[in-house]
Amino acid sequence: MSEHECNPHRRIPAGTVRSLCGAITDMTLHRWLNNPELNFPRPIYIGRRRYWREAEVVAWLDARESQLS
Repeated sequence: MSEHECNPHRRIPAGTVRSLCGAITDMTLHRWLNNPELNFPRPIYIGRRRYWREAEVVAWLDARESQLS
């Protein structure tokens, strides 16, 4: 994931988050958000839509990858 060029200010929608995380389903994303042990980044709501800071999602994925190695 580190090779992915990410802007720390870029906001990405749920569909992009699911793709970055390995084409997970919306239900998996929901479970990750509701599992405090995973510490998945929290979304930012703009209106009724959810957006994540791309850099936070990539950092979370990198941290998970290093924990599994």
